[in-house]
Amino acid sequence: MQFHSFDQPYVERLCSGDFRTEEHFVAYFSELIHLKLRSRVPSVYVIEDLRQETFARVLTTLRSKSGIRDPERLGAFVNSVCNNVLLEYYRASSRDSAVENNEDAASSVADPAMDVVGVIAHKQTERKVQQILEDLPERDRRLLREVFLEERNKDEVCKEFGVDRDYLRVLLHRAKLAFKSLYLKGIAASAGNRAGE
Repeated sequence: MQFHSFDQPYVERLCSGDFRTEEHFVAYFSELIHLKLRSRVPSVYVIEDLRQETFARVLTTLRSKSGIRDPERLGAFVNSVCNNVLLEYYRASSRDSAVENNEDAASSVADPAMDVVGVIAHKQTERKVQQILEDLPERDRRLLREVFLEERNKDEVCKEFGVDRDYLRVLLHRAKLAFKSLYLKGIAASAGNRAGE
């Protein structure tokens, strides 16, 4: 693999959506990300998800007002973002495993009584969650509803979607990331509206 050096004009072309630059960027960093992840991640599907998430975050940052300060360090920035995405995947996987290991454990802890403000906040949160779910692609929406809201048996969900438990975990991870992205956009938008008032 031939290493490439980056500069301000390259980053500007990338931010402006220049096709050749985007094509080079994706091809170049796809190879590096694949080399980095193939010994750390068990599935090609997960590698693909992590690669796409890395590119999405890098391009979002590059195209934001602040961008990156040192275009010559674009490679290091992509590597850093990829490391963060990988760490989030590890955390999510370990949480999913812990939840699956405790699925059969009875949870008999009663909810503490909520005051009026708590009830209102809870209702607003429920509405926001439903709104975000409606904005998701149908498969992501169905997965999140069936697994987390309806708490359906994961084996039944696997059968319905025609996937095994490992790939279900990948699909759930992807759906949760999509949900989180919409949630964060909503927070940013409402903060922007409040600032404009």
